[in-house]
Amino acid sequence: MSRFIPVIGLEVHIELATKSKMFCGCSADHFAKEPNTQVCPVCLGLPGALPYANFSAIEQTVMFGLSMNCKINRFSKFDRKHYFYPDLPKGYQISQYDFPFCVKGKFQIPNSKNQIRIRRIHLEEDTAKLVHQFGDSKEKGISLVDFNRSGVPLVEMVTEPEFSDVDSVISFLQEIQLLVRYLGISSADMEKGSMRLEANISLAKAQKSKLQSEDLPNYKVELKNINSFRFLRKALNAEIKRQKRILRKGGKVTQETRGYDEYKNITFSQRIKEEAMDYRYFPEPDIPPIRFSKTQIEDIKSKIPELPAAKRKRLEEKYGISKEYIEILVQDKRRCDYFEKSCEISGNKELSAKSIAGALINQNLDRKFESPYEFIRYLKKISKKYYSSLKEIEDAIQKVLSDNSKAVKDYHEGNSNVIGFLIGQVQKMLKGRGEPKLIRESLIKALQKD
Repeated sequence: MSRFIPVIGLEVHIELATKSKMFCGCSADHFAKEPNTQVCPVCLGLPGALPYANFSAIEQTVMFGLSMNCKINRFSKFDRKHYFYPDLPKGYQISQYDFPFCVKGKFQIPNSKNQIRIRRIHLEEDTAKLVHQFGDSKEKGISLVDFNRSGVPLVEMVTEPEFSDVDSVISFLQEIQLLVRYLGISSADMEKGSMRLEANISLAKAQKSKLQSEDLPNYKVELKNINSFRFLRKALNAEIKRQKRILRKGGKVTQETRGYDEYKNITFSQRIKEEAMDYRYFPEPDIPPIRFSKTQIEDIKSKIPELPAAKRKRLEEKYGISKEYIEILVQDKRRCDYFEKSCEISGNKELSAKSIAGALINQNLDRKFESPYEFIRYLKKISKKYYSSLKEIEDAIQKVLSDNSKAVKDYHEGNSNVIGFLIGQVQKMLKGRGEPKLIRESLIKALQKD
C-alpha cells in the first residue's frame, strides 16, 4: 500500500491589541460591545472616507517579525485585495501583497529539531463580523453584520508547507500564541477570535521520511474557521483520512476551501480555492508606501523582551529546577516573574529555588499571597515551624539508640538495613518534624561514634 506523508502549511491571523483601528480612530476593543457602536465612515466603507495608517500596529508587526527571525523589508506598502462578501463593506480589503513588512523568517519548535521557515508576515484590516440568528422552525434564519470588528489591525503569518505531522503543528501554534503574549501585542485569545487558524494540507506519496521539493503535491486544501487547537487537531486528522481514501482509490483531490463538522468528524466543501489573480491586487492609492531606516528597525528590536525559548534556557541554568516546573512557569509570564522575585527575596539561603517552585506550583500559593514578600515570609515561617532543630534531632537519636540496643548491634555487625528502622523511630519521637536528610546524617554519625 502506498505511503502518504502530510504536507501542511499554516496561516495564522492575530488581532493586534492597539487602542484604535488600523485605518481610523475608532476603538479596536470590539469584543462583547454593542453592535455597530464603534464605527465611522472609514471602517464602514462609506464613499469619500480616507484611511490613515496606525503606526503602532506597524511597529508591533515588525516586532513580531523580528521575533520570528524575519528579514524586514525597508520598503513596504499596502494593497487592495478585492472580493465580495457581506463582511467587507468596501468590496476590497486593505492588505499587503508583494511587499509585506516581514519575509523569510525561521522558528524553532520547542523540544524539537524541527525549524519552520516563515514565508511572510503582513498587516491588514480585519473584516466585519457576521452574526447568524435562527428563530423557531416556522421562521427563516437571518444574518446580521456587526462592523465593530471591521478595520481592527490583523497580522497574518504564513509558513512554508513544512509540517508533516499534526503534533508539530499544534506545538508550533501554542508557542506562537505564547510568544505573542510575551511581546504584549495581542491576547491571542481564540475564544474571542483574536487568534484564528487556517491550514493548507495535501498528501505526498513518498518512500523517504523527508520530502524533497520535487515530491510536493500540485494541490492544496485549505481548512478555514478554526477556533481552537483541539478543533484544528481533529480537522487535520479528518482531512488526512479523507485525502488518503481518495488517493488510494486512484482519485484526484480537488483544490478547495473546506470547513470541519465536529459532530460528524468530517470536513465539508465550502468553495473552490481562489488564486492571487482572483483578488485583483493593486497598490492602495490612499496610503503612501512605508520606508524604514536601519535605526528604526534597531529601535523596534530593542523593545523585544525576553522570549519563551530564552527564558526556558535561563531558568534551567540559573535555578536548576526541573523542565516540568520550567514549562509551567513559562506558560504564565506573571507567575514566572513572581517566582524569580521570590527567589531574589529568599536569597537562596534558607529556601532553595526548587522548594519555592514546588510550593508555588503544587500548592498555588501565589494565588493566596499577592506579594512575593508575603509568600517567602510564609515559607520561612512554616519551614522553621515544621522542622525540628539539630539539638532536638540529636537528643531524639540518643534516646532511640539507647532504647534499641539490638538494632545498634545489628548495624555494627553489618546489617545496614536497620538504618531505615532507626530513622522511623526518630521521626516517631519528633512527631514527623525531622528533616529526613539531617536525621540520616546525624544518625550515621552517632552510630559510628558508638
